[in-house]
Amino acid sequence: MNYKNSKDIFEKAVNIIPGGVNSPVRAFKSVEKEFPIFVKSANKAHLMDEDGNKYIDFIQSWGPMILGHNDERVIKAVQAAVLDGCSFGLPTKKEVELAELIISMVPSIEKVRLTTSGTEATMAAVRVARAYTKKNKILKFEGCYHGHSDSLLVAAGSGLLTEGYQDSNGLTEGVLKDTLTLPFGNLEKVEKLMEKEEIACIIVEPIPANMGLIETKKEYLEGLRKLCTEHNTLLIFDEVISGFRIAAGGAQEHYGITPDLTTLGKIIGGGYPVGAFGGKREIMDMIAPVGDVYHAGTLSGNPISVTAGFETLSILKNTPSLYTDLEAKVDYIVEGIYKLSEKYNVPVCVNKAGSLFTIFFTDKKKVETLEDVMASDTTKYSKYFNAMLENGVVVPPSKFEAHFMGATHNEEILNETLSAMEKAFIEISK
Repeated sequence: MNYKNSKDIFEKAVNIIPGGVNSPVRAFKSVEKEFPIFVKSANKAHLMDEDGNKYIDFIQSWGPMILGHNDERVIKAVQAAVLDGCSFGLPTKKEVELAELIISMVPSIEKVRLTTSGTEATMAAVRVARAYTKKNKILKFEGCYHGHSDSLLVAAGSGLLTEGYQDSNGLTEGVLKDTLTLPFGNLEKVEKLMEKEEIACIIVEPIPANMGLIETKKEYLEGLRKLCTEHNTLLIFDEVISGFRIAAGGAQEHYGITPDLTTLGKIIGGGYPVGAFGGKREIMDMIAPVGDVYHAGTLSGNPISVTAGFETLSILKNTPSLYTDLEAKVDYIVEGIYKLSEKYNVPVCVNKAGSLFTIFFTDKKKVETLEDVMASDTTKYSKYFNAMLENGVVVPPSKFEAHFMGATHNEEILNETLSAMEKAFIEISK
């Protein structure tokens, strides 16, 4: 692979953009690359970079491109919407239609407010929870990432873990005091904490995917639901990643557990910037202009994003077999990974859920905690990433992220991926 153009662009970028990128994980630092590839275009399951290299894509824009890049139905709808105007700062019929569609698909949502990102959605949901319960403290779990608002950057995952730390500089003492953290998966510790502290909300990724993918036990989520009900604490499911990825109704449909509030993003924009939060009517009616909890945004409900999201969600709702197909594709790849692991004596643990999976290079049979993830081999993951890139496959440039399967990953592409993986395992085994 030739990366000259990407290198040249990066050398310009570092002088005018912090780190040369607009989101830290894109820098490829944790996989020992001097510079990232710069993408020029995409189509279906492939990306093309500025040097003309073509890659099978398992990042999928971190989840939104479940139908593949440039799905013809979504593109056609967006092209028509653009001709009507790209931003009005006033309500549109399309916002209402997308809201109706979200409510029809997500079990817990009776009313929904659109935002411009998942970060904004989680920030607003926490604010509403504090107002509703009249409590200040919130509980989140170590390694779970809920966007980059202050209170949710404490002991966070995703890019923070990739960069080698968990808390962001710039957080005030008050923020740190009001954000309580515990290890994910330990219900007993949650129970003991809630006996001592007045907690406004528990916010959780029902299927954590920002410290690598962690498989969730249904009993744990049921326990959180029970404790929240007993202590007048709101349960917030952050389904920015799992929403519409695990099932049409997200992880809450999959597990049959109803949170008080749900945050959404990624797929509900069909690749365009959008987020949302929603839940019980009585809680959502606290938001201005009905109530006195303020939330606003000039680009909230942007007509282009809403159009792409409506088209994407409509396809997902009307094609239930898509989820079965995606899960079968993940199973096929995971089975192949374990065969390669045995063949080349490279121990791995692969966690999977729906259309997501993460490869941990470790001797452990199960990776269940952040400590397990941290102990997995970063050097081997780096070798894996670089070998895959050289053989035309883009995987997450961090062991703390998930691989995303898409509808356009066909059998031929899956077999090409396994062929690249074999070359990666050979390199790792040396």
